[in-house]
Amino acid sequence: MSVNITELIRDYRMMKREVARLQKIIFGNQFPMRSWGVAQYGIEASLPKGSKGKSQEELRDLDIREQKQYERLKEYERKIVAIESAGDFLDREILKICYDCLLEGLTRKQIAMHLELSIDSVDKLRQEIKVQLGSNTTFSKLLNNEKEAC
Repeated sequence: MSVNITELIRDYRMMKREVARLQKIIFGNQFPMRSWGVAQYGIEASLPKGSKGKSQEELRDLDIREQKQYERLKEYERKIVAIESAGDFLDREILKICYDCLLEGLTRKQIAMHLELSIDSVDKLRQEIKVQLGSNTTFSKLLNNEKEAC
């Protein structure tokens, strides 16, 4: 399966907004990704907790539209984790900075001004990012939800 890195970067912010919207629709509230799997300590850890959303039984009883939304939510969450992890796979610091700027939605001109480079140099950095991520098997496995990625 061919991965279009440019499209993933372009759609990243849209996917983040859509995940928040779908979480609100399906679960009734939004869960920050950084709190997934966070342990509690002290007395809070020993107190009973209510479910953070719908139970597995409620998820099975979703109508067709909600099931499709739930599947889209899971797909976007997987892609977001892969996209956010991809910066770790770049070998030069300037590529990581450029990649972060792209994820923030900065234009080529804004990135060039930020890095004090020419727009052509930014284009070369963007191309190198695409090459490195396109050839990285770990990124590909994360993106395609293959088990060997971990």
